Amino acid sequence: MIHFFEYNWQVRDEWFSWCYQLSREELLKKRTGGMSSISQTFFHIIDVEYSWIRAIQGKQDIVLSFEEHDTLEKLQALSSAHRPNIADFLSHLNISNKRYITVPWDSTSYTEADILHHIIIHEIHHIGQLSIWARDMNKRPISSHYVGRNIKDISSYFSKNN
Repeated sequence: MIHFFEYNWQVRDEWFSWCYQLSREELLKKRTGGMSSISQTFFHIIDVEYSWIRAIQGKQDIVLSFEEHDTLEKLQALSSAHRPNIADFLSHLNISNKRYITVPWDSTSYTEADILHHIIIHEIHHIGQLSIWARDMNKRPISSHYVGRNIKDISSYFSKNN
């Protein structure tokens, strides 16, 4: 499962690089479907990942504000800032389908495994939305292929303090 987080992070970083060809207006432009704009979609992906991981860790949710992360640089920094902690957590995780998690934004309890699968699939879903929007702009999207990628070792994401 860890490799799918690594895959998502790699593809996300490629999309961030791809987005530098776009103007701020293009990044914030309201679009059909998804989270309504490219920037808001990135924010949503990052926020969902961070919130669900914190829930599994038994930590309180920290509500992030799009207004504080509304540029590509800020979104990229936010994405990178959380990775060392998430990578460290995932590398020590012993997934249990017996431990249920309840979150403040949903009254249903979910297993850790279900939550981790949701995080992975959620990002893949939104990456598909970015691909559609790229084609709508007559631009080539980032490849979503898993095969042929050089997936990093998750320890490469750990902070230097670990």
